[in-house]
Amino acid sequence: MKRFVLLLVTLLFSVFALAAVNINTATKEELDALPEIGPVKAQAIVDYRAKNGPFKTPEDIMKVSGIKEGTFGKIKGMISVSGATTPVAATPAKVETKAAAAAPAAAPAAAPPPPPAPAAKAAAPAAAAAPAAAAAAPAPKADAKAAAAAPAAKDTKMTKAEQAKADKAAKAKAKEDAAKDAKAKSDAKDADAKAKKDADAKAKVDAKAKKDADAKAKKDAKATPVTDAKESKAKTDKAAKDEKAAAAKAAKDAKAADAKAAKDAKAAATTTK
Repeated sequence: MKRFVLLLVTLLFSVFALAAVNINTATKEELDALPEIGPVKAQAIVDYRAKNGPFKTPEDIMKVSGIKEGTFGKIKGMISVSGATTPVAATPAKVETKAAAAAPAAAPAAAPPPPPAPAAKAAAPAAAAAPAAAAAAPAPKADAKAAAAAPAAKDTKMTKAEQAKADKAAKAKAKEDAAKDAKAKSDAKDADAKAKKDADAKAKVDAKAKKDADAKAKKDAKATPVTDAKESKAKTDKAAKDEKAAAAKAAKDAKAADAKAAKDAKAAATTTK
């Protein structure tokens, strides 16, 4: 049992020998191997990049809930945002935890098969061969270890294929993001150029309107005295004409009154006679 645990620890250290975890493509298990990144934080990293897209810089991992500067300071030399993932060396505490968790499940496979039931009357040579059979018993354990190591190699191969696929997807996403950024910059540049052109056109219209207004004001100011003089003369002439007409009417009325008075007086004298 102890030898199996030591073998499992050795396998784990050999698998996590190099440190370069691409946080954009690493699996939950590979993220879990990082210092102070347990299953909960590893799942949080996977959920964050699934929702928000790939991390642009290693520092962006601090945007994940539960990962602060202290944790980032311990893993910043072990993570990246590009390239293939080569898992980090697991800490002794994590190795012991993984080994303890794996030991009960592997114990039945490591146990040697029970020896065959002896016959009722076994011959002496069979009894002599028993120690040799006992010495050969560890062979099934070696087979069990090889069988335990085979799935790990298969899983590693599958993980590399998944990583290659994830790297390709990340590169395509990065290319798409770059195209979007370039389009956004181009649109912003066009918008600025249009805004400047519109502002220049408006400034020209405003300048022309001001120039026209100034010219009209000058023209109106120049024409005002002439207009006032004409209006004053017209008013004076009208007043004189009205006065003359009133005098002529008064004279005519007076003359008519005198004629009527003379006529009335003559009529009165005739009546008296």
